[in-house]
Amino acid sequence: MTNILTADNIILNQAFTNKEEAIKFTGQILVDKGYVDQEYVEKMLEREELSSTFMGNFVAIPHGTDDAKKSVNTSGLAIVQVPEGVDFGGGNIVKVLIGIAGKDGAHLEILSQIAIVCSEEENVEKIVKATSAEEILSLFDEVN
Repeated sequence: MTNILTADNIILNQAFTNKEEAIKFTGQILVDKGYVDQEYVEKMLEREELSSTFMGNFVAIPHGTDDAKKSVNTSGLAIVQVPEGVDFGGGNIVKVLIGIAGKDGAHLEILSQIAIVCSEEENVEKIVKATSAEEILSLFDEVN
């Protein structure tokens, strides 16, 4: 059983010129760790065009479209910290990207866990200020 989130899936101190670049980077972590096939990243970008995955509180949760499910091998998360923020349009600045791949409907459960963590502004602040992947990992204990 692969853990949904490990320290290896958390990348600190990134900077991006635009949201497409940020989403590709986040999706690539899921690909590199074997959670999804490469085409899932394209589906993440498609999903973003349909409607923004910006959730408020400096958090975005990019994920694939509904038809991307066949590209998911196993449920996984990738977390990317962007201290300077990246513009997601409409004045929405994102400092934390949480890429999600959910197998067999698991993404809804995963999403609700993430929503609980990220609805607390102080948790988001901890993620943005974290200096180690372990610090962030400990906030998401419930996810695994």
